[in-house]
Amino acid sequence: MTALITTPFTATSTADDVLAGVDLAGVRAIVTGASSGIGAETARALAAAGAEVTLAVRNPAAAVPGPRSRVARLDLADRASVRRFARDWDGPLHLLVNNAGIVTGGPAHTAEGWELQFATNHLGHFALATGLHAALARGAADRGEARIVSVSSTAHMRAGVDFTDLHFTRRAYDPQIAYAQSKTANSLFAVEATRRWAADGIFANAVNPGGVATGLQRNFTAAQKESLAAAEAAGIFAYKTVEQGAATSVVAAVAPQFARTGGHYLDDAQEAYPVPDDAELADHPHGVKAWALDPATAERLWTVSADLTRD
Repeated sequence: MTALITTPFTATSTADDVLAGVDLAGVRAIVTGASSGIGAETARALAAAGAEVTLAVRNPAAAVPGPRSRVARLDLADRASVRRFARDWDGPLHLLVNNAGIVTGGPAHTAEGWELQFATNHLGHFALATGLHAALARGAADRGEARIVSVSSTAHMRAGVDFTDLHFTRRAYDPQIAYAQSKTANSLFAVEATRRWAADGIFANAVNPGGVATGLQRNFTAAQKESLAAAEAAGIFAYKTVEQGAATSVVAAVAPQFARTGGHYLDDAQEAYPVPDDAELADHPHGVKAWALDPATAERLWTVSADLTRD
């Protein structure tokens, strides 16, 4: 097996630790879901290092741009909004951080009938990235590479992608399984985007930020909260600060160890070790399941996603 990529950073490193001494002047970045939580901290840290950062958010009034930052509206569950955002982007793009995500407490679907977590967490980001492909290619031509960071989760270990019922039209709806499916999809996107776009200088990696208390949990049901508490009690994860949670995203965004390489899944600032699909989360809280990195599954998901989001 190829040696896993390692960095000097750890679970306790912060985004500012990763960016210490890094000059991002001239880098143009987009961070989705940057009005709060990990997204806001990722955007702040990148801008502090000199990047020009666009905070792509559903509610612009909730975002607080700092120096070298601007706010733009983006609703990932709205195809027209994604299309408009990509159309209005002008010039090269060097870094796309697909950070935004939602958790639902019960069944929810878009106007197209797409399950809302899959639609927002995966399909919206898929459409955004493909819509910005030309800008990313120009960014790569400028600087030798462009990077995409796809924010996944340890939740991916709960479920792969069910191609027979992506939108829970036949099976009983389980919000945790729906979320897990979307997070597996985030990792698979990084695999196939890199395969398709590496020749253009575009590389995508998936990251698990770890356990961070953010607005993502506001819609949790009692059962979801109990499950999270049980996982914490079992030592499956320990809560990080927002600053620590953003660190792995920033590692994927700027660390030289991940220059011109993609299709990896990062955990605690390192490339995670692969585990079989039947591995238990409790035994491998820092692993990545095979179904989240499988090239054939990644290619199939890309084809399905392209068909669904095609205008």
